Amino acid sequence: MRACRTFAAACILGAVLGFPGSLPQGAAQAAELVVLSNQGATPGVRELAAAFSRASGHKVTVLQEVGAALDQRLSHGPADLITSNPGQIEDLVKKGQVVAGTSVPFALAGLGVSVRAGAPKPDISTVEAYKAALLAAKSIGYSHGCSGTHAAEGIEKLGLAAQLKPKTKFVDDGPVVEFLARGDFEVGIQQTNIMVGAPGTEYVGALPGFLNDPCPSSVALVAASKAPDAARAMIKFMTSAEAAPLLRKTHVEPARH
Repeated sequence: MRACRTFAAACILGAVLGFPGSLPQGAAQAAELVVLSNQGATPGVRELAAAFSRASGHKVTVLQEVGAALDQRLSHGPADLITSNPGQIEDLVKKGQVVAGTSVPFALAGLGVSVRAGAPKPDISTVEAYKAALLAAKSIGYSHGCSGTHAAEGIEKLGLAAQLKPKTKFVDDGPVVEFLARGDFEVGIQQTNIMVGAPGTEYVGALPGFLNDPCPSSVALVAASKAPDAARAMIKFMTSAEAAPLLRKTHVEPARH
């Protein structure tokens, strides 16, 4: 029975992607794709990559590269797709590392709060409760990335920037939850999809109301790709209706088109 369901799923997804056959194509036609994923999108990208690989027969490797290593892959490969926030992808288009006109939004990640495992969970159910929780916290941590930028903007709107500045710590070299787990601060704010289930921490909940400004991720074709047709097929899948439930499994929403 499971085999039948798997077969049916492959047929449906194959039809969505426009594959001529209902089963993965032959090994001679299979490509090996490399997706360069930003930290915030990685859980969803891995889920989508696994589904695309099963349906298409293409091998998909998802990597998180930064700095010189990322630039090397974008300039010389191997790399086929990149996910990042739209502004960063546009910068890569200007540098000639990403193909113009291929960038498409595919995911929106809302913001949430976590505390160390075993610590009391603050009430953040309303804007006023969240404001009180921030004021009561001994220390707060977030990043300089999209989630941190949006968290800081929300704090500014609450009129708390000056009060919270002395007890705010910034994270630049890894997920906020890793630093939260080892006790670098009491309350962490980041994208929910990165926080849920992180070892040594407990997820409290989503930021309330207008403070929950989600972080968008787009996917685009890398100019150095050696398998652009397969890469474009994966973009098509990542932005399809069939991808939506897979993204939601990782606590993000599909982008609105």
